[in-house]
Amino acid sequence: MSLLIKNISEIYTMDKDFRKIQNGFIYIENNKIKNIGSDHAELNTDNTDHIISAEGKIALPGFVNCHTHTAMTLMRGYADDLPLQTWLEEKIWPLEANLSAKDVYWGTLLGILEMISSGVTTFCDMYFFMDQVAEAVKKSGMRAVLGIGLIEEQDGEKGLNEALEFALNHQSQSERISTVLSPHAPYTCSPAYLCDIIGLSKEYNIPLNIHVSETKKEYDYIKKKYNRTPVQHLENIGLWERPTTAAHCVHLDEKDIGILSKYEAGVSYNAQSNMKLGSGIAPITELIGEGVNVGLGTDGASSNNNLDMIEEARTASYLQKVKHEDPTKLNLEKTAQMLTGGGAMALHLQNLGILKKNYLADIILIDINKEFTDYPHHNNLSNLLYAGNRNKIDTVIINGNIVMDQGDFLFLEPDRILKEAEMRASNLLKK
Repeated sequence: MSLLIKNISEIYTMDKDFRKIQNGFIYIENNKIKNIGSDHAELNTDNTDHIISAEGKIALPGFVNCHTHTAMTLMRGYADDLPLQTWLEEKIWPLEANLSAKDVYWGTLLGILEMISSGVTTFCDMYFFMDQVAEAVKKSGMRAVLGIGLIEEQDGEKGLNEALEFALNHQSQSERISTVLSPHAPYTCSPAYLCDIIGLSKEYNIPLNIHVSETKKEYDYIKKKYNRTPVQHLENIGLWERPTTAAHCVHLDEKDIGILSKYEAGVSYNAQSNMKLGSGIAPITELIGEGVNVGLGTDGASSNNNLDMIEEARTASYLQKVKHEDPTKLNLEKTAQMLTGGGAMALHLQNLGILKKNYLADIILIDINKEFTDYPHHNNLSNLLYAGNRNKIDTVIINGNIVMDQGDFLFLEPDRILKEAEMRASNLLKK
């Protein structure tokens, strides 16, 4: 399978030099970029299977959503304006106890529709009935990092064995699925339980994904119980020695930031969810300053309440400017890199998130002549991230395959998904 995208108004490669190519092309063979540049004369298109002419469009690497619970789309608008612990313990966990495997399947498909339509090509999901999440990923053409969320009191040894089995089974089933072990958090998993998970991570070479220091209440609880901050507590038991993505990291001290840098941990910055739950503002500028790989995440649609990464990126940038009272913080280029290659690095994924020869062909095309906010064209990337919305996403290519073409989904049936999700969300409240 070969695919040529030609006459692209601008290509934002998102490489370390932030290289931009004018009137460029991208040539794809199978699932990788084989050629990229601006000299169309060097192309031989005789044997090309499919050609896209992209006049009036810009190309970027697909966006990476570093942290979400996708099936929580079924709970959008169900439990708003509550503190995290009240939200979790009194509203979300009781409702989740009623979820069926098929509820998770259809809720995940709803979330995937929303993410693809906003330019997301990879997402990291921590949830349960993860076999159903994997089926939704396979059907949709999406790329994902998947792990069964583990809460010791609920899941215990049985849940850990199931999580390991899932991770091992799906490592080789699809080239678009990577797996992780996902302890929920240090306040829901004891040191002994976490050590068991760390041991399995080492034995089977499986990365980790965990919530860390999301709220001040959690931070204070761990510090009182173990006489260490959550990050230092996790260092003490050896967790950071494994490739790990830490979600939230809102409450950190200087030593915590140094630890995350030392062990090359990835961090998911979930600005809107942290704002909505009143958790605080993560020290992202400081983390980046110490060389920590930071990506962006939406969290679930019950605490955001959408999965729109363009909106997430704008909020993430503006929030750091407000926090530091400095408009230069988390500038446009850095924000865009966090959306793409930075997110891939935070998830420890290779050859992804940059438009470069031999990198995976996850590419989005954005129409730059569609909205009022597209004009004037001083800076098309600024118009997208600082003024735009997901309606500007025209075409989405994942692993070399077109999954959304000018707004039309090629592998999914939106009408059926919306109907099923509405019915299942309604039935959840009746259980």
